[in-house]
Amino acid sequence: MRINHNNALEIKDRPVTAQRQLLIDILADAEGHLDAKELYRRAIERDRNISLATVYRNLRLFKELGLVGEIRLDDMHCYYEIRRAKEHYHLVCKNCGRVIEFQTPLIEKLMEEVQRKCNFQASKAILRLEGVCQRCRQKDKRVAGKAE
Repeated sequence: MRINHNNALEIKDRPVTAQRQLLIDILADAEGHLDAKELYRRAIERDRNISLATVYRNLRLFKELGLVGEIRLDDMHCYYEIRRAKEHYHLVCKNCGRVIEFQTPLIEKLMEEVQRKCNFQASKAILRLEGVCQRCRQKDKRVAGKAE
């Protein structure tokens, strides 16, 4: 999937440098969420002149411009992904670290109810459910079956 973020950078009077375009392209093409070091690792394969500082600086810019979302999927790291029009939420497997994205209208309904009951204006819901994915559960069953 190609996402063209050039216009967003130009609208904000920010030049579209080759390195910025590279970072946006890597994030757009990523299957999953990348932390800054993984983004840097992928970027340096294509541009040996890019630095980790450039990656961090541009991630901060992309966040400010609303192009990229920053999420914490564990206690240690921030992960980044291209922002999409539809809000989505995350399931995180505690065994293998796999992240599964999902959407549900229930969160929007919950937000509306909480806002009404608490007289509060919410702007965003962040939901991360932790557990064990289907693959790990199946693997655990196979391992348990062999042990018997």
